[in-house]
Amino acid sequence: MRLILLTSLILLASGCATSPTGKKYVKIFPDSQMSQMGAAAFTSMKKSQKLDSSPSSNRYVQCIVNALIPELLVEDQRIFGKKARMHKTQWEVSVFDEATPNAFALPGGKIGVHTGMFKVASNTDMLASVIGHEIGHVWAEHGNARMSNQTLGNTALQLTAILGGTETQQKQQVLGLLGVATQVGGLKFSRDHESESDNLGLTLMARAGFDPRASVQVWQNMSRMAQGRKPPEFLSTHPSNQTRINDLNRKMPKALELYHQAKAQGKKPNCRL
Repeated sequence: MRLILLTSLILLASGCATSPTGKKYVKIFPDSQMSQMGAAAFTSMKKSQKLDSSPSSNRYVQCIVNALIPELLVEDQRIFGKKARMHKTQWEVSVFDEATPNAFALPGGKIGVHTGMFKVASNTDMLASVIGHEIGHVWAEHGNARMSNQTLGNTALQLTAILGGTETQQKQQVLGLLGVATQVGGLKFSRDHESESDNLGLTLMARAGFDPRASVQVWQNMSRMAQGRKPPEFLSTHPSNQTRINDLNRKMPKALELYHQAKAQGKKPNCRL
């Protein structure tokens, strides 16, 4: 037990990392292992869930991602320099034929969007805010932080859980920690992670030439859809929709400045469904 405790303390002491916004967090798992788990989870989902084969919806989502990723790479290298995290990542995009309004991004550069999200994020700028937010989770390594804090066991067991054909509770828990909403283990992200990703997504979309004011519209739409069914904020690990709207509005002046700079540079993404 003493050896285990000592090993854990060494890992925690040596595994401190910094997010793009300057937040400190514990990082135990190597990037290669997180990417492996993200790829395994994405492959499993593509096999078990129905994909939308429509060329138009796939081109639409891919177009938005193609506009956001270059800004991610530039920002990442600006912040982290030679230790940039994302410059070698090859991003893969899939659209899932699923009515629930959801999107996610996984370590290793995997992005999934449900067709149901097209109704909530009903224009290009709104969908860019959603995808930018999900990319923000990967950029800030929230999956690694959650898994490091949870210490669910060794990576081999986690990979086995992901690759298993049946929807076990362990598989659902691992997917939730990686960044995919599940029915097991409650809500997937902490308030701090959600707020940080809102901030990062706002920056990315504005730098890419998407109107950042659309991020507020998304959460206004979410609020209308909820119709009072959302639990009080103190019972949730997510900020309330109104809290997110207020936070986004506070950051909007800087985002609009970036947006106008992007437009002046000729950045006008032409993505259509």
